[in-house]
Amino acid sequence: MNKRTFLKLSALGMAAASVPTVALSAPVAKKDSKLPAVDMNVSPISVKERLGRIQKAQAVMAEQDISAIVLEPGPAMDYFTGIQWWRSERLVSVVIPRQGDIAIICPFFEESSIRELLVFGDDVRLWQEDENPYQRVKEVLADRGVNSGKLGFESSVRFFVLDGIMSLLPTMSYTSAEPVTLACRMFKSPHEIALMHKASEVTLRAYEYLYSVLEAGMTQADVKSVLVSTQSALGGGGAWGMALFDEASAYPHGTKKSHTLKEGSIILMDCGCNVHGYRSDISRTLVFGEPSKQHRRVWDTVRQGQQIAFEAAQVGTPAGRIDDLVRQFYERSGFGPDYKLPGLSHRTGHGIGMEGHEPINFVRGEKTKLAKGMCLSNEPGIYLPGEFGVRIEDCIYMGERQAHWFTEPPVSIDQPLGKLATLKV
Repeated sequence: MNKRTFLKLSALGMAAASVPTVALSAPVAKKDSKLPAVDMNVSPISVKERLGRIQKAQAVMAEQDISAIVLEPGPAMDYFTGIQWWRSERLVSVVIPRQGDIAIICPFFEESSIRELLVFGDDVRLWQEDENPYQRVKEVLADRGVNSGKLGFESSVRFFVLDGIMSLLPTMSYTSAEPVTLACRMFKSPHEIALMHKASEVTLRAYEYLYSVLEAGMTQADVKSVLVSTQSALGGGGAWGMALFDEASAYPHGTKKSHTLKEGSIILMDCGCNVHGYRSDISRTLVFGEPSKQHRRVWDTVRQGQQIAFEAAQVGTPAGRIDDLVRQFYERSGFGPDYKLPGLSHRTGHGIGMEGHEPINFVRGEKTKLAKGMCLSNEPGIYLPGEFGVRIEDCIYMGERQAHWFTEPPVSIDQPLGKLATLKV
């Protein structure tokens, strides 16, 4: 890496640490442009919205004949309560009953920290280190008249938690809480979509900045560093990135081999961040220098595949149908068939929201029909082992009838960035 590039990366890294939520007010380095500004004046999810989510969950519990659900720390707990915590051997959980107020169970010594995070509710049940924490769950349920029926657990709840709770509830049975949590989380509100749109804007601006500082001699780690640091500097939380050069781009998540940017190198990048907990996920593939005929052919085919997926994403269409149509087109274009390489070795897309990967997916056999508020990635790549790969990824959200872009895909390999789409909610 040359000195000029090193100065740019170093300055950007310092900016990310010191200015986490606004654009820089001075050039990153001599002769370098300022980072693009991103207006981060967006509001987080309100208490009213969270209470509405709980009401919806309770209505679904009534439909599903589930007496209560138990959540561990993670996206679902955050979604309903705003509590962001971590998982350890010590139980911290939220109980949402079919009727009545929610309750939080936590260790005695964590009470002050937990209460600091509460945005509503005041029923915090404490347990000491020498006590059985699952007894508190039983007490919460009993206080709400829940002594029988089905208790719901998300698939992410650890077995020892489920086992410990159920051992104290011999008159109850356990079931999946997914019908409840997914019925809420799978369908994004206009506010949630707006937050994802803002996260997408941050990520797209990071690509624009990177494009302006690419230089021969940069490593994959250098490019990743720019993507992550820029997103952080622009206000994105939890920024991540990946950069794959040349042969490494033929493998969707890369290899351990080191690659350096040179004239004619193909670069496959994938990165994202979150804004108030809602995520972006965008991939771009470009060539440093003049693309070859093969680069252009594969890139154009991928872009057509992505457009086929977008146009087929209509309300009422089974999600698996989108994947089928892309693979049929790729096979007609000489790739595949199915998952065979050269071709598309992974699904066409995945759900996205508070997590980078959520149900449902654009994958063969997925019968769930697309509906308003669903958000998914659209990323049907093509990979040629030993040569290179191309992936173009933009996320979509479902409107009243059809899909809408968060970011509009690039028009050609010569204009490889695309642009922010107009929000339509």
